[in-house]
This record gives sequence, structure tokens and C-alpha cells, in this order.
Amino acid sequence: MPWAALSDPVAIVAVVIAYVWLAVASVVLAVIDVRTHRLPNAWVLPGYPVLGGLLLVACLAGAPWSSLLRAAVGGAALFVFYLLLRAAGGGMGGGDVKLAGVLGMALGWAGWSALAVGAVAGFVFGGVYGALLLATRRASRRTAVAFGPWMLLGAWTGILLGADVADRLGL
Repeated sequence: MPWAALSDPVAIVAVVIAYVWLAVASVVLAVIDVRTHRLPNAWVLPGYPVLGGLLLVACLAGAPWSSLLRAAVGGAALFVFYLLLRAAGGGMGGGDVKLAGVLGMALGWAGWSALAVGAVAGFVFGGVYGALLLATRRASRRTAVAFGPWMLLGAWTGILLGADVADRLGL
């Protein structure tokens, strides 16, 4: 996360509020998705103006505009990627697609390494979980599994550890 680039207290507070909002929404969305296999618009869609608005405030207060551009590119990239997966019939739900855009914004703000690690980590975590379910015969290949929690865990892995993971992998 480009904390070193944040010298203005208003920028710091705006970014902290953005990520705290995302943390709260992450817990709520993960619980809802596990229980219902749905990611409700009432929790997902506000992420766009909340994160976008707070990150814009951070830039107006002195954070690098390149961070906001990276957040926009990250959000658009993950949204389009998940939309293509959904169109291909890969089992992604519409909520996953909408959530991907929000997570892409948060990951993009945190950096390119965070975006790359966070995008991939969700699939790794979800894949390992699915493989364990199959191996223990607790599920079949047709069993629906909520993917939102794995997207969220992957995103937080990217946000918190993305640069370190990328460095260890030599990326």
C-alpha cells in the first residue's frame, strides 16, 4: 500500500476509512455468501462510490493521482475478467462480477503487486477449498460453492501481503 506517499492527514484518514469500510463489508459479505450463495447489491454496489469517493478525497488532499488511476484500472480489469468468466459459463454469479470491480479498486490503489496477487489468490484459495471438499467427498463437481469469501480473502492477501509475495516470487 502506498502509505509512504500519503503525507497529508486528510489523505491518510480517507484511505483508512475506505479500507475499514471494505473490511466491514468483507465480513458481512462473506457470511451472507456462505449462508445464501448471494452477494447482495445493498452491500456490494455502495463499494464503488464509497471507495471511489474516499480515494478521490485522498488524491485531492495530496495522494498521488496515479494511485487513483491504478484503482480505476484495477476495478475495471477485474470486473471485465469476471464478466468474461461469467459469460463463459464458469459458474460465477453476478454478485461475484460486481464484487470483483470493488475489490479491483482496493487492490489497484494498494499497487500493481497487490492487484496481481489478490486477483490470483482468490482462485488459489477457492481451488484448494474445492479440492479438499472433493477429496473428502463432502461435495461433488456439481456442488455450488460460494466464491465470494475466497475473492475477499484473496483481495485482503493482496492488500496486506501483495508486495512481499511478489518479491518472494521474483515478480
